[in-house]
Amino acid sequence: MIEHVALGIDIGGTNTAYGLVNRKGEVLFEESIATSDYAEPEDLVEKIYQDVQNNGFMDNLLGLGVGAPNGNAFTGNIEFAPNLKWKGVIPIAELFEQKFHRPTLLANDANAAALGEHLFGNAKDLNDFVLVTLGTGLGSGIFINGELIVGSQGFAGEYGHIRVVHNGRSCGCGRKGCLETYVSSTGVVRSVKELESEYKAASSLNDLPNISAKKVFEAASAGDRFACEIVDYTAEMLGIALADFAAFSNPKAYVLFGGLAQSGAYFSEKVKKHMEDNLLKIYQGHIEVRNSALHDMNAAVLGTAASMFWNAIKK
Repeated sequence: MIEHVALGIDIGGTNTAYGLVNRKGEVLFEESIATSDYAEPEDLVEKIYQDVQNNGFMDNLLGLGVGAPNGNAFTGNIEFAPNLKWKGVIPIAELFEQKFHRPTLLANDANAAALGEHLFGNAKDLNDFVLVTLGTGLGSGIFINGELIVGSQGFAGEYGHIRVVHNGRSCGCGRKGCLETYVSSTGVVRSVKELESEYKAASSLNDLPNISAKKVFEAASAGDRFACEIVDYTAEMLGIALADFAAFSNPKAYVLFGGLAQSGAYFSEKVKKHMEDNLLKIYQGHIEVRNSALHDMNAAVLGTAASMFWNAIKK
């Protein structure tokens, strides 16, 4: 009996991860490439096609699930994604269907990650939760009463673009003060450059030729006071934002996924504290902050692949 597999593709602002997943959630093949290495989306489609074909999975392939920033599930298009070098409207689902000759479902990348977490990760027991992706940008996938919320246009969950500072940092979306300019990997790097502190001059971060969010968190763990201030500032910004969002969806938990969340309890406990300090009293003590269980497996790949199976279940 042929074991059907689905191809999950997570197109991110920095990297594109893709893998083949069976109905049990087992990843049979997985790869990651730099998104910016591909000048046109057709070039990226061709690269993924060749990899799947060379690994001998084509005959077993049931379909494709694609997660992308500003991915519209209704049209199959990536629409004006600020963190991608490809601009405008990209008919990404159509490009994959034409190449693979398989049905292709497109989802917002954070929605795909939320689906993966719900099916295979730390949200298996949750019907009401919000997954927050903390990568190049910041996104969210919202589950309410066991349903993934996509909205009237398919763009629900653009939480990184709520504005948290009036006339604040410039954002790739064209506005100022968006949450992701403060709480994301790129936001952390901007904080290192823009925030002032009595500890800044003596910080070990000054000795690094290239600063990344990962290096900031490592320096904080090692006791660098300025790095600690950056981590605390980032956690505070996120915690306050999550406290505000609770008033809209009343989640049982927030699940943190992505580079910043990989520091584990060191970051999530700080976020939890700031969230609790700013919640309405009716919500205090009732909302968990969890870390993704799928960091090493890529929740978005699992989610996008599983969307093929999920779609069949929901019909």
